Amino acid sequence: MTRFLSFKWILTFILIAITGYLYSKDGVITTSVVATAVIFGLPLALAAMVGIMCERTGIVNIGIEGTLLFSSFIGFFVASSTNNGVFGIISAITAGVVTGLFLAFMSISWKMDQIIAGTIINILATGLTSFLYTQGRMAPTTFPIDIPFFSSIPFFGQVLFMHGPLVYFGLVVIFSLYVALYHTSWGLRSRAVGEHPGSADTAGVSVFRLRYLNVALAGAVGGLAGAYLSLELVGSWDRGFTAGKGFTALALMIFGRWNPMGALAAAMFFGLTQAVTNQLMFSDVAHIPEQFVNMLPYVLTIVVLAISAGKVRPPAAEGLQYEKEKA
Repeated sequence: MTRFLSFKWILTFILIAITGYLYSKDGVITTSVVATAVIFGLPLALAAMVGIMCERTGIVNIGIEGTLLFSSFIGFFVASSTNNGVFGIISAITAGVVTGLFLAFMSISWKMDQIIAGTIINILATGLTSFLYTQGRMAPTTFPIDIPFFSSIPFFGQVLFMHGPLVYFGLVVIFSLYVALYHTSWGLRSRAVGEHPGSADTAGVSVFRLRYLNVALAGAVGGLAGAYLSLELVGSWDRGFTAGKGFTALALMIFGRWNPMGALAAAMFFGLTQAVTNQLMFSDVAHIPEQFVNMLPYVLTIVVLAISAGKVRPPAAEGLQYEKEKA
């Protein structure tokens, strides 16, 4: 049922976009707005995948903001120092894995409260990146890749097939995660560990090992999102660079019912909202103060959480420490 609802929201998003394209006086504007929505929504979707991979195995991760901040900084710093964007992307993903392993070590090995562990990551990332940050640096950015034939398709060509490489890679990661989560033994074991770790352990699944693996993989996805933000979307970095995207991703994860497709649909909605607002300002249709535009993601987060309250059920073992029974 959850998967059906997720595809329903994605289909609704596509139908709204196509309708706007067909009935607008200027289809170019509609195409541009939807393409921008994909650009804005992708990092939120990837960040939501971080939370899904962790919480599906029972680990609460509120340190997504810190993961994005730290990995985007490392990726930008390495790319700027080496003048090589590929090195920057690899470094960002590596930084995300390190952050994930740090969370796993605190939550699983040390058995710390998982909310506190995530808060520590956020504070550390904020402090370290602010201390190490220097002004005036620039880094090479990725270039858009037009996929032959597909990029010439009306509407869908510019929306989906005229982006940088990390957009394509990110979408592949999201769809692959959906397939893996619901159609592979890894996904079955991950969901079992998040719901009934004792039963999974009895069936021969190593709860601790699987949780370590999934949190590390989630960190890699968070590193990819950080690399996208600093090396493809912007090409620069500043203090507080991620601007709360990690916390927004948590709301998207809940609204998407811990389902990759649901979270993707929610992220695209957020991206569309921001793209429409920017277009209204650019076209001088609405005079919206910049402060209100910057406040929009947080307002929408509150609205989404208010709508979702009491209507979704998280994994049963989420946030609970597991103690292996001694023989």
